[in-house]
Amino acid sequence: MDPRIREHAEILADHCTEMEEGDNVVIQMSPEAEDLAVALHEIAGDRGANPVWLTYSDRADRAYMRARADDDNEFETPEHKLSFYEDTDVFIIARGGANATEKGDVPPETTAAHRRAMNPVLKERLSKRWNLTQFPTPAHAQLAGMSTEAYETFVWDAVNKDWDAQHEFQSHMVDIVNDADEIRIVSGEETDLTMSVAGNEAINDWGKNNMPAGEVFTAPVKDSVEGEVYFDMPLYRHGKEIEGVRLRFENGRVESYSAERNEDALGGILDTDDGSRYLGELGIGMNRDIDEFTYNMLFDEKMGDTVHMAVGSAYPDTVGEENEVNESAEHVDMIVDMSEDSRIEADGEVVQRNGKFVFEDGFE
Repeated sequence: MDPRIREHAEILADHCTEMEEGDNVVIQMSPEAEDLAVALHEIAGDRGANPVWLTYSDRADRAYMRARADDDNEFETPEHKLSFYEDTDVFIIARGGANATEKGDVPPETTAAHRRAMNPVLKERLSKRWNLTQFPTPAHAQLAGMSTEAYETFVWDAVNKDWDAQHEFQSHMVDIVNDADEIRIVSGEETDLTMSVAGNEAINDWGKNNMPAGEVFTAPVKDSVEGEVYFDMPLYRHGKEIEGVRLRFENGRVESYSAERNEDALGGILDTDDGSRYLGELGIGMNRDIDEFTYNMLFDEKMGDTVHMAVGSAYPDTVGEENEVNESAEHVDMIVDMSEDSRIEADGEVVQRNGKFVFEDGFE
């Protein structure tokens, strides 16, 4: 086994989920990630934890959802799966299948209906100790435009690093956001967005729920977002590439939208439920070991010199007691490149310009 896989597993068990004796552990990943599942089972055995490996198949999910698409898109919450999750202490989930676009021909309205039905299961999982990570597969290497070997190196360089040092670097931005009432994002001529963060909490993401980590994120006050944003980096969503997204916000809500490619998929996301037209997250990418765009949001949203915003659900830990938690079955991140002709303002003061933070050498 590649020793980098063992190191990855140790980070997931120790740093990310703090796996311990007696924990009921769900290891959910595709057959392509068997080596990582094996390493995690070895660690669970050493700790006295109780692991179960749930394999998943995008082909199977596609077959199920396409079959139900002919049945008015009616899905029921799987109570047996919910019960299983209720008895689980730790979830470790790894992306990485044989075909990154396997579900690309599932109708957007079907995907949205399925996510609504699964929302109680998702909420239960999010209440536990959990981590989402990536196993490098040829499919994702191809999506990133890399060789398999280069992609393996890219993934493990982003994962197997000094997370204490990353935490310290990001803590400066956490303090800035927590001290601010209003954040403004400006990029080029098409993005000028303001939002209140008053009373909400900035989180220093150093790998507890995502691996790789490397961002500072918070939630905007639900009805405070105003202005327009152009997401100049594409995203893959259920096998479809959505490009050139433009959103216009009034009183926190997306009132108009467009996309240069797969606008129907974007519309399906925004029409999932009432909460899917509000922002649930503002994130600031700070992991400079992620220096290439790979069409994988788990990595791309952490890139240095970027910000991302997610329509849909907010993480409750980021929302203050006096503010409303936006709830939705969706949480879809989209990215703005902040490396040129861009700035972040906190209460009118520029705290990042063209990718450089105010606390870094070279800030102007």
